[in-house]
Amino acid sequence: LFGIRIDSDKKNYKVKYDRRTYSDIVLAIGLNNALIDGQNLDDSPYKIGGSRFFEMGVQWRTRVFDNSNFLRFNYGFSFQFNGLKPKDNQYFVNNSGQTELQEFEFDLDKSKLRMDNLVFPVYLEFGPSKVNKTDTTIRYNIYRKFRVGLGGYGGFNLGTRQKLKYEVDGDKVKDKLKRGYNSPNFIYGLSAYAGFGGTQLYVKYDLNPLFKDALVEQHNISVGLRFDLD
Repeated sequence: LFGIRIDSDKKNYKVKYDRRTYSDIVLAIGLNNALIDGQNLDDSPYKIGGSRFFEMGVQWRTRVFDNSNFLRFNYGFSFQFNGLKPKDNQYFVNNSGQTELQEFEFDLDKSKLRMDNLVFPVYLEFGPSKVNKTDTTIRYNIYRKFRVGLGGYGGFNLGTRQKLKYEVDGDKVKDKLKRGYNSPNFIYGLSAYAGFGGTQLYVKYDLNPLFKDALVEQHNISVGLRFDLD
């Protein structure tokens, strides 16, 4: 005879008194663009409202000091998807090692370049918290508390692709181009967030150039909302 024994005796189960590390799922979404040397953002060749980013990942949040939760060390990994939509019926081409915008021969319904990155963010997070103590546990709760995170990220470009939609003689055409757009292999930058509870304003800026060996450097910048999901 075979059976399963369920032991309901919980006397040997010990609740951890001081939980210093928590984990969250992180999502972020917002507007994406590029800062170009010698130009203002108003002069950007990319659509302000049409260029967007999305980010998702996992983070761990560890209290730094023994008896205070005001300073936390956040770390984890995220997948970033940065999109750029050119203006004026343009698309990206690799011209003798230079990635540049050129006018397309047909009227484009859609032109979008997407860069997929795997990065490892690190933050110092500041902010108050509520202390919940019992005879067996101590917990620090930051629910609905103001928090600020300052840090950066480093990682790798997983791929860069371009999507074009247009019509030729009444026929709809969709091109998905995955070519050498001179994207850097290593991605690194600065990022910060501030807000209440699980919702924060979020900004990130790539210190690496958007395209390698470019005559005029461009740097990806993103602004949006960040959500921590317990």
